[in-house]
Amino acid sequence: MSKNFKLSHIPERPVKPRESGTTMMMDKGLSIREVEDFIEASGDITDIAKFGFGTAFVTNKLEEKIKLYKNAGIRPYFGGTLFELFIARNSFDDFRRLIDKYDLDLCEVSDGSIIIPHEEKLKYISELAKDHTVMSEVGSKDEGIIISPAKWIKMMSTELEAGSWKVIAEGRESGTVGVFRPNGTAHTYLINKIIAKIDPNRILWEAPKKTQQVWFIRLFGPNVNLGNIAPNEMIPLECLRLGLRGDTFFEFLPDEVEKQLKQTAE
Repeated sequence: MSKNFKLSHIPERPVKPRESGTTMMMDKGLSIREVEDFIEASGDITDIAKFGFGTAFVTNKLEEKIKLYKNAGIRPYFGGTLFELFIARNSFDDFRRLIDKYDLDLCEVSDGSIIIPHEEKLKYISELAKDHTVMSEVGSKDEGIIISPAKWIKMMSTELEAGSWKVIAEGRESGTVGVFRPNGTAHTYLINKIIAKIDPNRILWEAPKKTQQVWFIRLFGPNVNLGNIAPNEMIPLECLRLGLRGDTFFEFLPDEVEKQLKQTAE
């Protein structure tokens, strides 16, 4: 990550490829020129680029976009909804051939749109994990479906055991389902239950809204794994991680400095 000048009390960020502090950008149809501009501006702070839902099916110059991301040290992959579209058509082998065709090392297994028996989902994870890095998503995209904390924990733990690199906590691009309430606020009780049993470094939280990103950074620190970030929000998010915005201004300053500054303001 480029730093144009020195500033004290800036938290350390791991270098890529990293296991913690990963940021997943959601590409919903960027053009080749936009991808080039994105890489110039934010490539060094982006770990993963997700081709959202089924956009890979209609994206122009898909192979060229994938090469651009890979050459920039960004891992591209097809969103979980595309996996489900293949599964709904009984075409798992076609999905495997597709990701091999585009030479994607990363793939996602999800069941947010269709019901897949969990044992069957675990088999998909295990099979894909033989040759790929797998992320599996837990949680429904439907606001009306409530999953108990115990079930979240069981699904996450068994999917990690089956071979998932990370489990994705569903939040959708709207940030109003899964680990979030319909108004976008975090399900605090649910999340606290999850992290009591699951290593937070193994979880990538979908958090498209700034308030959600701030909440997770305050809870876990600058190196929390966050996803479904819009291309133009990557640098603003990195600033949140580093305490360079008002929302996290005092997160990484020593307590005595914070106290002194607040007393001066009074």
